[in-house]
Amino acid sequence: MRDQIRRASVSIFSNIAEGFERNGSKEFRQFLSISKGSAGEVRAQLYVAFDLEYITKEEFEKLNSLVFDTSRMISGFINYLRDSELKGAKFN
Repeated sequence: MRDQIRRASVSIFSNIAEGFERNGSKEFRQFLSISKGSAGEVRAQLYVAFDLEYITKEEFEKLNSLVFDTSRMISGFINYLRDSELKGAKFN
């Protein structure tokens, strides 16, 4: 479980970086969406870890809050890119 959480956490950052290097905001948004999915996977694993008593309530709440905030920021960035694209802004 620890390794799965670690892989999904690394995937969040890696997909943001890979998407940034792509050509255009549509591809970037696609990779941000994948990144957001990885954040959801981390949150799900945290619930399992808490339910199985591998982590304390305090650890769960702290980590879950961090991942939730990360997911919210990614969503905001996706919306910003989509809105900017609709207004005709060019990226990359």
